[in-house]
Amino acid sequence: MREIRVIGDPVLRTPAEPVTDFDRELRRLIEEMFEAMYAVDGVGLAAPQIGVSRRLFVYDINKRKGHVINPVLTVDDPEEIADEEGCLSVPDRRTGRPIYAPVARAAGVTVEGVDRLRRPVRVRARGSLARCFQHETEHLDGRLYVDRLPRDEARGIMSRA
Repeated sequence: MREIRVIGDPVLRTPAEPVTDFDRELRRLIEEMFEAMYAVDGVGLAAPQIGVSRRLFVYDINKRKGHVINPVLTVDDPEEIADEEGCLSVPDRRTGRPIYAPVARAAGVTVEGVDRLRRPVRVRARGSLARCFQHETEHLDGRLYVDRLPRDEARGIMSRA
């Protein structure tokens, strides 16, 4: 089982490389990502979170499950909605559980990319799924949810992580 990388690991702060090889190794990576995500009760996981610098994420939230390779995110509804958000890569060092904080995100987005067979993927999302897509896409750009928080709040979380 692949280990979830935590804040401080350089792979989490490095923009991921596009996926170019669509082979058995990629299929296995997707399976391992789902396994790692389910093992810690996550709803989304980006490849850098398991140490693989590739533009790919998996998700399983609100009865919607899938993966997106080389995603491009478009904001459809820019109204920002603040809601509690945590990250598997920013755990409390005492409990190992994600640290939650209110994060403002766009209300509606569309993510486009391809699946493991290079078939086009296009998913419009609102609510929790839209939040998940934005969170995971930011991982692929080397950003974490704490980057969206006020400085003092981010420092407080970092002192616990």
